[in-house]
Amino acid sequence: MLKGSPAKGLIYSHLPPEIYPVLRLGTIATVIFIICSAVRHALFNSNGWDLGIFDQAIYLISQGQVPVSTFLGFHILADHAALVFYPLALLYRIYADVHWLFVVQAVVLASGVLPTWYLARQAGLTVKMRETVAIAYILYPLIFNINLFDFHPDVWALPGILWAVLAARAGRLGWFCGLLISIVICKGALALTIAALGVWLLGFEKKRLAGAIAFILGVAWFILAIKFVIPYFGTDAASLNRHLNRYQHLGDGYGEIAKNLIFNPLLLLKSIFNLANLGYLVLLLGPLAWGLSVFYLWPLIGAIPALAMNLLTQYQAQKDLIHQYALPILPFVLLCVIGAIARDRHWLKPHRLITLWSLIAFFALAKYGYFWSIYLRNLDTWGETRAAIALIQDQGSVLTNSEISPHLSHRKLIAMGDNPSLDYQPFQHILLNARYSSYSSPPEVARQLIKKIRQDPGYQLVYRKNRVFLFNKISKVN
Repeated sequence: MLKGSPAKGLIYSHLPPEIYPVLRLGTIATVIFIICSAVRHALFNSNGWDLGIFDQAIYLISQGQVPVSTFLGFHILADHAALVFYPLALLYRIYADVHWLFVVQAVVLASGVLPTWYLARQAGLTVKMRETVAIAYILYPLIFNINLFDFHPDVWALPGILWAVLAARAGRLGWFCGLLISIVICKGALALTIAALGVWLLGFEKKRLAGAIAFILGVAWFILAIKFVIPYFGTDAASLNRHLNRYQHLGDGYGEIAKNLIFNPLLLLKSIFNLANLGYLVLLLGPLAWGLSVFYLWPLIGAIPALAMNLLTQYQAQKDLIHQYALPILPFVLLCVIGAIARDRHWLKPHRLITLWSLIAFFALAKYGYFWSIYLRNLDTWGETRAAIALIQDQGSVLTNSEISPHLSHRKLIAMGDNPSLDYQPFQHILLNARYSSYSSPPEVARQLIKKIRQDPGYQLVYRKNRVFLFNKISKVN
C-alpha cells in the first residue's frame, strides 16, 4: 500500500477544493473531444468499421430487434461479447443518434483525470504534482487519437481500471466488483487484463481478496465469452477466429499458437524482439518516460495480456497510438509513474518541465493535423453527399461507401461497396462516391459497381453530381 490517505471514504466523500482545476480540465477536454469527433463525422471521415458496426447494433437493440451487424455478418455479441451495447441502447431509446456515442466516449476518456488525480493523492503526491500528473494523462496522445477513431466501448477500460485500483486500495469491494464487471462487459478480451490485475493486486499490493476476485472473475469471464457467448451468437467460426490471421506466423488456430509459444522459444523471441516492437514501446512509453523508473514497474503485470497481444502480432494497427489496442496498457503505465513519483524515483522533477514534456509528446504524436489534411479530402463532394443522403427517406437497405455508412446505419441491412463483384441486388438504395478513395475500397471499385448498376434495368439513377451517385431499386408492380 502506498503512503497517503487511503481512507474508505476517499472516493465518495465531498470533492476537495484542490480538485476543481482538474474538473475544469476534464470539462474542457470533454467539450473539445465532442467537437472534434462530431466535426470528423460531419466531414465524412467516420467509417463503417467500426462506427457503423456499433451504431447499427445499438440502434437495432433500441428498436427491440436482433442486433445482427450486416457489416460483420453476425450477431454483435459474437464479435467481442460486449454486453455493454444493451445499456448504451437506452440512450438511443431517448433519441436515436450516433452523436450519443461521441458524447459517451468523450466523457469517459476525459473523466480519467479524476481517478488519476485521486490515485496521486492516495500516493501522497503534492497538490501541484497531482495536477501535473492529471495534465500528463489528458495530453497523452492516445487519448486524443482514440477519441477521433470512431467509437469503441472498451475506452471505459482506461478510467475503469484506475477507479478499480482506487477502490481496491480503499477497501471498497462492492464498488471494486461493480467496476470489474463494467469493464469486462465492454470487450471479452479485457477479462485477461482483469485477471492480470488480480495477480498484481495479490502479489504486490497485498490486496488478497480483491486480487482473488479480479483473477477469478477475469478467467471465468474469458472462458465464458470464448467458449459460450461468442460461439452461441456467432453464425460460424468466422466470428471467433477472424482475428487469428494477425498471428498466423505463430501457427494455425489457438491450440497450435499456444503450443508454439511454449515449446518454440526462438519463435517467441523473434516475434517480440524486433524493430517494430521497439518503435512501439518508444511510442507507448515516451510520453510518460519522465516519470518511469526501473525500480517501480510492477504495475505493468496488469498490462501483460494486452502488451503481449500487441507485441506478438504482425498487425501494424496494434503497434501505434491511433487505435484502441493500447488502452488497457495505459492505466498501468500511469500507476508506475505515480508510484515512482511517490518514492521520488522519477528523474524529471520540475512541474513545468514535465508539462512541457507532455506538450511536446502531444504535438508530436496527436493527430490534430488531420483536420487540415486528410479530413478535408472529401470536402468538395460534401454538399453532394449530404444531398444524396437526404433523398433516402425510408429504412430500406443501403449499399454505400465506408465513410458514408455511419450516416445511414439505422436500418436492418447496410453494407459497404468494397467489391466490384458483390451482389448488389438485395439493396434498395445504392449510394456511392466515386471521386475519392474510400476506407474500404479504391474509387475504381465504386466506378465498376456504378457501371454495372447503370446497365441494370432494375435500378433507377435518382441523383448524380460531382461523381456522387444514388440509385434506387425500381419496385415491381403486380
